[in-house]
Amino acid sequence: MAVFTPVSHEALTEWLTQYAVGALQDQSAIAAGIENTNYFVTTDQGRFVLTLFEKLQPAELPYYLHLMDHLAQRGVPCPRPIPDREGQFFRMLCGKPASLVTRLSGQSQMTPTLAHCSLFGDQVARLHLAAADYPGNVPNPRGPSWWLATAAKVRPFLDAAQNSLLDRELAFQTAHRFDALPRGAIHADLFRDNVLFDGDRVGGVIDFYFAGTDAWLYDLAIVVNDWCMTPQAVLDTQRVHALVGAYQARRAVSTVEKAAWPVMLRAGALRFWLSRLFDLHLPRPGEIIHPHDPSWFERILYHHVENPSPWPL
Repeated sequence: MAVFTPVSHEALTEWLTQYAVGALQDQSAIAAGIENTNYFVTTDQGRFVLTLFEKLQPAELPYYLHLMDHLAQRGVPCPRPIPDREGQFFRMLCGKPASLVTRLSGQSQMTPTLAHCSLFGDQVARLHLAAADYPGNVPNPRGPSWWLATAAKVRPFLDAAQNSLLDRELAFQTAHRFDALPRGAIHADLFRDNVLFDGDRVGGVIDFYFAGTDAWLYDLAIVVNDWCMTPQAVLDTQRVHALVGAYQARRAVSTVEKAAWPVMLRAGALRFWLSRLFDLHLPRPGEIIHPHDPSWFERILYHHVENPSPWPL
């Protein structure tokens, strides 16, 4: 993720004395993404990931950190927060709340095979089932209210055709809400670069800091929009079947959910088109910033509007 807050070796060494993780040996910035400041941290007792939260406030962090702990306890391969010597999952560092979590094994697969899609579809279902009894409840921070607020901010940067698409899609989503769909905690950002494969297994699901309470089907739609698209921004039917089939084999999908599928695909595309527009045109200062191209999700949204995709199974 982007480096917005530099952390010196001396500052991190002092901060780590509040944790039972050994002495600092090495630290290196992680230069990808756009939300938080992240470092790989190596001590004489292990390897970790340090995150400094640039937007989230201390009062907001327990939902995310306890969710990760909850899922890890139930076998989901996600980073597990390390408690400090007082049992807390975060402390202030360089003026920002910061957490230390376990570093997971594996590498992202940016060109997933059918086997990767099947493995991950099953893992998404496992994550949703494990989250079903999580007691925390925070509305999706990038849900419909955020869409409307962000749309108003990015409109000046859009041409007439783009503004027309945005208007139509916001109206469509407002008219097609499915608040009764099965829901709970969702990751909400399960892109390929947030998933690690270690051989023939999912080694890690990372970056939970867009999580919130929403429909599990919406989470699955976000996955399909990233994992199952061709370079022409068209759904790859084989990958969709492999991923969604494995998901459905693990968690039963209701008739109502299947009917809502085309709407959720559009909702997922709208959310990321808006966030990428915002990050491109209204960025925050940072040492290393890599905004994503918003036109990709604009194309995906057009595809879903022009070619509604029914439930694939």
